[in-house]
Amino acid sequence: MSWARRAVRELGQLAVGLGLAGAGVALAVATLTAAALSLIGVGLPLLDRALSGTRALLDRQRRRVPGPPVRSPYQPVRGGLTARLMTRSGDPATYRDLAFQFAHFAYAPSAALFAVAIWLGAAQGLAMPLIHAVRPSAIGNYLGLPIDSPGNAWLAAVAGLLVGVGAYWLPRGLLHLEGRLTRALLGPTARATLTERVEELTDTRAQTVDAQAAELRRIERDLHDGAQARLVAMAMNLGLAEELLARDPEAARGLVTEARSAAGTALAELRDVVRGIHPPVLADRGLAGGLAALALGAALPVDLAVDLPDRLAPPLESALYFTAAELVTNAARHSGATRVAVRLWRSDDQVRLTVSDDGRGGADPERGTGLAGIRRRLAAFDGRVRIDSPPGGPTVVDVELPCGS
Repeated sequence: MSWARRAVRELGQLAVGLGLAGAGVALAVATLTAAALSLIGVGLPLLDRALSGTRALLDRQRRRVPGPPVRSPYQPVRGGLTARLMTRSGDPATYRDLAFQFAHFAYAPSAALFAVAIWLGAAQGLAMPLIHAVRPSAIGNYLGLPIDSPGNAWLAAVAGLLVGVGAYWLPRGLLHLEGRLTRALLGPTARATLTERVEELTDTRAQTVDAQAAELRRIERDLHDGAQARLVAMAMNLGLAEELLARDPEAARGLVTEARSAAGTALAELRDVVRGIHPPVLADRGLAGGLAALALGAALPVDLAVDLPDRLAPPLESALYFTAAELVTNAARHSGATRVAVRLWRSDDQVRLTVSDDGRGGADPERGTGLAGIRRRLAAFDGRVRIDSPPGGPTVVDVELPCGS
């Protein structure tokens, strides 16, 4: 972006802030008026509409500030008119909204006028040589410098250039201050953030407990229907073989052969169950080796890049391995991709896993259980999952897990 476009864009942002400030203070006055009228029972619908409009307007303000997005701190609003008003009147964010509306109305016009005045001052200084040449007596001084000679006029132009440099950077600083004001009054408080975090961890813990219970039931079912049934059949065959050994050795030998085959099948099924709990390759070769084995056995080509200086904790390795396996399997089955890229690296106290494919995109974590299961699995480790899968592709899934120092 050129410097001129950038300057115009930032001045435009100040103008947008000025417009939002004007609309905000109008809504604030409407809110206070409706609140006063509601005391005599005639302002409740107006108060509801004013508060709804205020929240919609300030959500727009939250989205426009530079830097990380400002999260909306409002409590959920449900029910009819009375229920909505009761919820909003008990929400501290409502009163912080009013404080912001008046503070923003005091700040935004001053910031916009200041920025425009500095640009006009810079333009005036740059025009001094021309003004002095046409009408020497038109202007007496510029920033205290008397314009009584061509030399002083050119000095004024240099000063105007310096003012222009300041005018170029000033709107950004003013927008930064506006952003700080927005975050301070429109963002969630530390207490609200802590409460939300506690609720999130409580929900995550409940989901983890449910997932572990479901996993235990799956293991029990797999053992009961698979290995246990085969071991019971093997024991029965061996018992029959023992009875037939004296009078029919050939039949006994056949039963022993069947028992041996059943033992091998049961052993394979037990290995599958164990592999579903914690893959043996992780214990033998670590996460890097496990991902390499996963890439070799995948249904489509996998570009693998791993940069881990040390081994991770076994639970983390297991979670990352199963996450990568699920994402690679999803790409092979559902995306129509021809290649998958898996990248794993550690950055400070975070371990990052990125899985991308060149498929058709459109992955939705709300549909199906694969992506939702990944989120539940990683939530137990306070992990974060970001999914970028526009229609037409590509799909990129980025995973972050805290791993300590």
